[in-house]
Amino acid sequence: MAKPKVAFYWCASCGGCEETIVDLAEDILKVVEAVDIVLWPVALDFKLKDVKAWKPGEVAVAFINGAVRLSEQEEWVKLLREKCSLVVAFGSCAHLGGIPGLANATTRDEIIANKYLRAPTVNNPEGTVPQEKSKVNGFELELPNFWKDVKALDEVIDVDYYLPGCPPPFETVATAVNAILENKLPPKGSVIAPEKALCETCPRNESKPDDLTITSFKRLATSTPDPEKCFLADGFLCMGPATRGGCGERCINGNMPCRGCFGPTPDVLDAGLKMLSAVASRGAADTEQASQDFADSLVDPLGTLYRFSLPVSMLRRRLVPTGDNQ
Repeated sequence: MAKPKVAFYWCASCGGCEETIVDLAEDILKVVEAVDIVLWPVALDFKLKDVKAWKPGEVAVAFINGAVRLSEQEEWVKLLREKCSLVVAFGSCAHLGGIPGLANATTRDEIIANKYLRAPTVNNPEGTVPQEKSKVNGFELELPNFWKDVKALDEVIDVDYYLPGCPPPFETVATAVNAILENKLPPKGSVIAPEKALCETCPRNESKPDDLTITSFKRLATSTPDPEKCFLADGFLCMGPATRGGCGERCINGNMPCRGCFGPTPDVLDAGLKMLSAVASRGAADTEQASQDFADSLVDPLGTLYRFSLPVSMLRRRLVPTGDNQ
């Protein structure tokens, strides 16, 4: 009996999700014994033409990590959707837009200018910037289109399941692979993670006072959290109240507050707004100036509250003038 075929692909990502597969260690041998890996660009040399030669539905499942930002990535994920019976959004970037999604807070033109023209280390006196098409030594070269928006995977193709995390814990990955192999999958559209908030399993939960009051926010760059104290009670913004559990409290155990990489719980429409509401109701500010000082103490609220979820949030992106395609 032929083994099920599995594909791995990455879009706009850092490669951390690929490391999760490597972190399976000797258990990856069990995966290889059970499935036939037919695409894994980080480890194996496959080309686009190889994927185009597959029959529709020939591959059991594609694990796609990374947000979608380029036309080339759009081509790949649409092709994988056609060829694979199941598609799993693998990791925070595919699930929510992730860290690359913070680029939606600026514009395409500003990104290119900062990268190729303004950066202190750039030496580009002619002001050359990438073009989709250019001629070099008589040859026409073509680059993918750089979209004005970063998109989560399900904004481009239909997604069957979501494996959250930055990166997803390898235990969760192993559980998902086994569920697929044994045909014991949850309903389509499920996020394969607990539905309860991280706070409920946080080892510091009991140190959180019932009458929690926050006077100002501290920064990890300049202050060290008390390893025995609830981060919020200690003055550090922690996304635990608005974020799914199931990560193994990896950040918490490393004395770092939750960053929100597992995404919102099912009852939360917008993780950033949920967290903003939670901290605003606990702020110790009884004058307009005190309120302003409290708000100012939270440095980079967009990058903190929407670190992983800006593209799928109610904000989605920076507003630009009507008709501006940048």
